[in-house]
Amino acid sequence: MTQPLITGVGISDFGRFPQWPEEALAQAAILAALDDAGVAMSQVQAFYCGNAAGGSLPGQRSLRELHTQGQPVYNIDNACSSGATALNLALQALTAGAYDTVVVFGMDQLSNLGGGTLPLNQRDWNNRRGMVMPALYAMRAKRYMDEYDVPVSVLADVSVKNRRHGALNPIATFCKLVTREEVLASRPVAEPLTLLQCCPAVVDGAAAVVLTTRPARGQAKPVRVLASIVQSGVFEPGVVDMTEAEITARSARLAYEAAGIGPDDLSLIELHDAFTISELLYYEALGLCGRGEAQHLLTSGATALGGRIPVNPSGGLIAKGHPPGATGLAQIVEICEQIQQRAGKRQIPGARLGLSQVTGGGIWGVDHAACSIHILSA
Repeated sequence: MTQPLITGVGISDFGRFPQWPEEALAQAAILAALDDAGVAMSQVQAFYCGNAAGGSLPGQRSLRELHTQGQPVYNIDNACSSGATALNLALQALTAGAYDTVVVFGMDQLSNLGGGTLPLNQRDWNNRRGMVMPALYAMRAKRYMDEYDVPVSVLADVSVKNRRHGALNPIATFCKLVTREEVLASRPVAEPLTLLQCCPAVVDGAAAVVLTTRPARGQAKPVRVLASIVQSGVFEPGVVDMTEAEITARSARLAYEAAGIGPDDLSLIELHDAFTISELLYYEALGLCGRGEAQHLLTSGATALGGRIPVNPSGGLIAKGHPPGATGLAQIVEICEQIQQRAGKRQIPGARLGLSQVTGGGIWGVDHAACSIHILSA
């Protein structure tokens, strides 16, 4: 079998663009990815669209004006993991020989939802009681801080690091440096989380990649996919350990096994830092350190640019922004550009191996509803 390669990437600006429909954002990313890959629209045999909040037929709506020729369009909604799940399905089709060239894209426009937390299914018992995402992560933060004697300043330092990275990313929503004091003094959201410890609630954006088993003709060296894992949450009817990210740890084990590597081999990681506590929990779930040791990994500088294993060099969800359908693919774009040595001021010297991790949604008794992990290589 010929291994599928990522030969082109494209990404729109991330920010608040109520004047631009999500279809326009997707079109910008798709056209940029095709140009990067040196592939014509007529050569694309299928499209995979990740979208979480755009309603029905988001893929067809985005492609309507791009002069496609009736190729199949697959729409995937897996909450914040939608784009990454679309990538997983596209890789399966290419590996099986169903197609030789496809485009995977994801987008969402949250500015037209009016702000606030993302709406959740009210048939879920926890959601009816007000367990929106900030509340859930605040509970996890309080438990983690108590369990491992973590000061709130450590949570703030996650935001400081990622905002510093985001200031180097031209497409990021927030490009302003912040101090620990500013993070802690920002408006309370759900104790101990303040506004600057949460990803922005209103962000629009899109990202796209071209996958092919044909010889590459693009501007940059193709990127290989060593592992593509999608897992769902396991119902836990008993007492749940809120300091453990079970689905991410399980997905990471499968990804490392599939790629034949371990966490020490990675050059960088893009992970789902929807809230500052998320990043600390995922350090441990991804095997970067032991349980309760995340604060020491962060404060050592190991996960900052210039450190041993930079995490979220793009700025992550906290600085870059989080349009759910686009997030997983935006992570892939960042890792590809790092591996291809074209990440500009945030370039990690010699980056060759990167991991992306994105979770999706939450339902009662489950850590997360979905998790997608990809490992990419030069």
